[in-house]
Parts: sequence; C-alpha cells; structure tokens
Amino acid sequence: MIHFKIHSRVSEVPDDWDRLPTDDVFLKTPFLKALEASSPSNISSYFLAVYNAEQLVGIAIMQRVQMYLDDVFRRTSNTFFKRCGKVLISKIVKGNALIVGNLMHTGQHGLYYNAEAITQDTFLDTISKGITTLTEIIKTDFGKKVRIIGFKDYFEDDPISNNDKFFKAQNLYKAIAQPNMIFKVSDSWNSVENYVASFNKKYRRRYKTARKKSAAIQRKELTLHEIESNSEQLYSLYECVSDNAGVNSFKLNKHHFYHLKSQLNDDFKLFGYYLNNELVGFYTLIRNFNKLETYFLGYKADLQHQYQMYLNMLFDMASFGINEAYDEVVFARTAMEIKSSIGAKPHNMHIYVKHTNNFMANAILRLVVKYANPVREWEERHPFK
Repeated sequence: MIHFKIHSRVSEVPDDWDRLPTDDVFLKTPFLKALEASSPSNISSYFLAVYNAEQLVGIAIMQRVQMYLDDVFRRTSNTFFKRCGKVLISKIVKGNALIVGNLMHTGQHGLYYNAEAITQDTFLDTISKGITTLTEIIKTDFGKKVRIIGFKDYFEDDPISNNDKFFKAQNLYKAIAQPNMIFKVSDSWNSVENYVASFNKKYRRRYKTARKKSAAIQRKELTLHEIESNSEQLYSLYECVSDNAGVNSFKLNKHHFYHLKSQLNDDFKLFGYYLNNELVGFYTLIRNFNKLETYFLGYKADLQHQYQMYLNMLFDMASFGINEAYDEVVFARTAMEIKSSIGAKPHNMHIYVKHTNNFMANAILRLVVKYANPVREWEERHPFK
C-alpha cells in the first residue's frame, strides 16, 4: 500500500533516507541539516517520505515560502513592474507559496523515486496528496493560505517534465525558465593549460587579459573557523551582488556558509579573493558526485571592472572542475553570455506553477512569471577553436 509521511525536521526523516540511490547531495541529510539551520527567514522546508508498504520508495523536498514585497522586489528598473506597480503585483505574488524543490539553487533538487518500486504516475499522485495535506497543515498551524504552488526546475528531457497528464490535471502552468549554463569538461583537458589551448585566438587573449588584471588578487580557501570569523564581510559581499538582482524571493541567512561547511566539510568550498589583505570577493562550490555545482558568490562592485573579478571567478571555478576531473561544472542561470564565453552551454529548463485562487489570479501570475523570469535575448559565445 502506497502512503506518505510529512516531516518538518530533518531529524525526523527515516533512517534509510540517505540510503536511497540518488546521486544528489542536495537531497542528502547533511545538506538538508545545513539548510534547516540557516534557511532564509521566509523559507521553511518540509520532507515528504513515500512508502510502498514499509519500504521507502521516494522522497520530496517542499518549501513554504513567505513572499514579501521588499524581498521580491529589489533594485528593479523593469518597466513592467513600474507600469503595473509593485502593490498591484504583490496582491497576486504576496503570501505563502509551496515549492516542490529547493528555491535557493538552480536545478531539480526536489524529487527522487525508485522506479522499480513505484511508478512515476503513482509517485506524482502521492506528491499531489502530500501538497494538499501540507497546505492544510500550514493553514492550521500558521493561519495562512497557500496561494501559489510550483514545481522547479526541469530539463526538457526530464521524464517528470514530460508527464503532461499530471501537470494538466493539477492545472499547473508550464513556463520557460532561464537556461541552466553547464560546462562540460572535455576528456582531452588533462590540465587547465589544455583548456586554455583549446580557445580560439580571441578568447585565449581574453583569458590572459583577465588573469593579468587579477594578478594583484590573492586567492585562498577558507576554513570553517575563517568562514565563521569573516561571516559579516562575506554576507556584505553577497548582498552587493544579490541586491542588484532586481527580483528575488529570499535573502540568505548570515551564517548559511558556516553551516554548509560544518555539515558538508570538504564537499563545500569557499574561496576568498584578497586585495592588500582585505577580503574583497568570494565564490563557493559544492561537490555533487560527478558534478561540481557553483553556488553563491559576492564581490565589491567598485572593484569588479578593474580586476575583472566575476570573469576570473568563472575561470577559477572551471579550472577547479578540470583539475578535479569532474564531468561537468553547473554554472546555473543568469549571466548566460559571459558564462558561455568560458565554455558553458545553455540547457533549457521549465517550471510549473499555479495560483490557488481563481482564473484571473492565474492570468496575472503568468504575466508576473514571464516578466520576473524573462527569456532574455542574448548572444551565445563560442570560445573554442
């Protein structure tokens, strides 16, 4: 008999949760513990366990997101928002959303099921029942109605994404998200030198210029203690980048990186950029089995152009992936053009979303999704010979 249990604490999940054969660190309890200890103030995670009789056959991460006006809208100049007004849009967006997946990271890091023990249709139907139960729990415990339900992020060839019958039955609207930029590590790149040598003349010169501009920058991996002692500065640098996103749905907890390092140990990397012994930038990486996931970063905006800090961080992350022999480096969405200039390729993704109120609210939500997460016109770069 198929049934499910919903847990609000990582400590409550069944012992065999981590024994499920899913190659995704974002579904494992060390990451989930770090997330639980340092979630953004407006995000709460729930953990759904699906059973066939007594056997754990599937899991889902679901996040309750409290959408506030000041969190959603940062320093935006989008004419759509100016024309319609933040207040009008907030009547649709503001409130509680329930997201299947991890809102804080690009990719489908919310679902896993054992296809030998449960069919996809049965698994997804069980997730739907879990969503219904969780919305009732949120209403009872917090007096809040879930206004938006969403599933994120699915590649075009993901079997779940292609289950049109399920999403139509749930009245979920399919929207194109910005592509996930993925850097495939070539078998011929035995070293960073091989990677650079594969550039055409224009981009090899660009690489050398960027490296020359950053010659004064010292790079250093931070220990757990150093992350803790530099938490204020790291958060300030993160805010410099995050606040310029225009539209966002959360702000990190100030101790997020500390808790990740504490739980993931060597699977979480934080590298600092120092100028004259001052921390002026950083980037983070997460080892995810055969994939290297880029995570949050930050830098002083007034130093970005002079030292080409962002481009150098991209090169450093790609170089780490090559030196550590990963299959690919996941650069996530945003800044597609500059990421393509170092060799990353776009992979289209979709999200599924609906408003729980009425047809008109869903119509407005479609516009909000479209303009908050636009499919931007951009020119893909082709750096290799």
